[in-house]
Amino acid sequence: MILKKNFLLALILVGTGAGTRAATVVETDLCVYGGTAAGVAAAVQAARLGKSVVLAESSRHLGGLTSGGLGATDIGNKVAIGGLAREFYLRVAQHYRQPEAWHAETPEAYFAQRGGRSGREEMLKADGTMWTFEPHVAKNILTAMLEEARVPVYFEERLAKVKKRRGRLTELVMDNGRIYRAKMFIDATYEGDLMARAGVRFTVGREANAQYRETLNAVRAVTPQHQFIVPVDPYRIPGDPASGLLPFIQAGDGGQPGAGDRAVQAYNFRLCYTRNPTNRLPHIKPAHYDPAQYELLARYLEALVASGRDVVLDQHLWLLTWMPNGKTDINNRGGFSTDFIGGNYDYPNADYATRARIWQAHAEYTQGFLYFLATSPRVPAHIRAELQQWGPARDEFKEQGGWPPQLYVREARRMVSDYIMTEHHCRGLVTAEDGVGLAAYGMDSHNCQRIVKNGRVENEGDVQVHGFSPYPIAYRALVPRAGECANLFVPVCLSATHIAFGSIRMEPVFMILAQSAAIAAGLALEDNVPVQKVPYPKLRARLLAAGQVLEWTGPKRVLPLPKALSGITVDDAAARQTGVWVASSHMEWTQLGTGYLHDGNTNKGRATLVFTPDVPLTGNYEVQLLYPANPNRARNVPVTVAVLGGQTQTIQVNQRGPAGTAAVSLGTFQLPQGRATTITVANQDTDGYVVADGVLLRAVK
Repeated sequence: MILKKNFLLALILVGTGAGTRAATVVETDLCVYGGTAAGVAAAVQAARLGKSVVLAESSRHLGGLTSGGLGATDIGNKVAIGGLAREFYLRVAQHYRQPEAWHAETPEAYFAQRGGRSGREEMLKADGTMWTFEPHVAKNILTAMLEEARVPVYFEERLAKVKKRRGRLTELVMDNGRIYRAKMFIDATYEGDLMARAGVRFTVGREANAQYRETLNAVRAVTPQHQFIVPVDPYRIPGDPASGLLPFIQAGDGGQPGAGDRAVQAYNFRLCYTRNPTNRLPHIKPAHYDPAQYELLARYLEALVASGRDVVLDQHLWLLTWMPNGKTDINNRGGFSTDFIGGNYDYPNADYATRARIWQAHAEYTQGFLYFLATSPRVPAHIRAELQQWGPARDEFKEQGGWPPQLYVREARRMVSDYIMTEHHCRGLVTAEDGVGLAAYGMDSHNCQRIVKNGRVENEGDVQVHGFSPYPIAYRALVPRAGECANLFVPVCLSATHIAFGSIRMEPVFMILAQSAAIAAGLALEDNVPVQKVPYPKLRARLLAAGQVLEWTGPKRVLPLPKALSGITVDDAAARQTGVWVASSHMEWTQLGTGYLHDGNTNKGRATLVFTPDVPLTGNYEVQLLYPANPNRARNVPVTVAVLGGQTQTIQVNQRGPAGTAAVSLGTFQLPQGRATTITVANQDTDGYVVADGVLLRAVK
């Protein structure tokens, strides 16, 4: 059976997934592989251009993360989002304007809980959009967009092989025998499966910083955020390395800082939970649940309590964002949370059976984590009591018993094309001249490893760097190298380094890039040219006509690369902490590393940072404290320089001043070789925020 645009079949397939074996051959202008929100955007755009198009998805789930629990949209800057992506968020607002959409709370109560304006004001503001939503609402909207465009959708279509002729894809063969023949193809999967099958060059993992002259890409020397904030023993028998490591800790030293590796940032599930008793399912106890697997979590909680901290669920264990009708989008937060660190290394290149096992392992890890918090006597009683009020929303993901079907594949394969998006594009130091959409989020990568350093558990790899303007993504980053494949677009697993992908990898951006790819595919068909030869001026005009935002016209914020400081430096992340310190990542205020610490202007007299520089030679050194000045800083920060067996001096530092970076000399000291000197920043009796970016020692004659 040769299928051209068959609306009746589209309704059947989109609505139920039934009848997917009705055709042997599907022939079309454009085949979109991957039923993510990006895949939907590409298919809808192609249909609106009058092209025949089909959408094929390997699972039974439509919408990827957008309908899979990620209702708290990662945006960066809403003004940067145009085209079909913005249309989707307009439709979300239209849904929640209807009184019947609010069956468990009022819009006023919802937005008040989120700290915003009233629901009516929020939804009727100038741009008319809404950016938080329930999973089923997203799925219904995406389904409606496909039905309106009369796009046939095929589920459970697992790619078995592809055929190419003269550098072009000609057909996709699925493991059920169905064949898709098309003139153009778009890979909209999170994994880059079609790209890989087509023989397009790709990479997995982190590049070395030196490869593209980056600073945030590779193995990290220090990881200040989403970290264990108190020491935790990593060994099965405390203090005995020979006893082996606790579960969920990777062997080895983590690698050389700055070097590349094959580690992939952690995956998790975005959980739609509720406290509404009438809509709450019980916590899922995994079939293979063993509380001993969570010994590391138990020790961490006990260490937090022993340090005098009040353990707070939404501060130390998960990040909760409220969705309408008393539901949530729960994400990872802190040192031990919903991210299954190290559980995904084999996923990007795995076959479907192996991925299913990895999916199940992630589900059981997360379910076990929550069940442990709700039931274990080693968990503080108030946390147990709070967890027992929560459970999966009964009216979401009904076929999976309230559990999300979509694993958050934050990163898998990434294409290596003739043009590669890098950290320099994110910072605004390099600008792509053939932009097809804007990225606007910070450089955001979750932890890649959990290892042992200095006898304690540490997470490694998290990056949270913000502060730059939206920037264009190159058309050349969406198409393979010339000669590899002449009729394939890759708008999700695009050509970008690990850290640049960490900024680009947001659902609205994927939708933007996929829509642009579909418009480019239409041009390539009309002009009968390979995708690498689509004329950009012509493409740009059509993108603008479709509502895409291609240039940032607001205030320009460039984030320079950190300057190399001459001398001996110790970053704030390497300091020994007592009390509570909060990491911040305003990079424009940072002189050393990727952020700084502050005391939150609380718990005065209970917080210290101790810097221990490694002095190479005995001699005289000027000691400087690095910090970002601001009018809300303390004027009387006590900083003590102490030399083992020698002098001790305390200096009062005034950290107030115009916003920006600063350094103050603490004086010149004769320092012995080695780690015999400490510089201690305290918050005793201080009258504002106490901050520290690091210390710098310079030898003086």
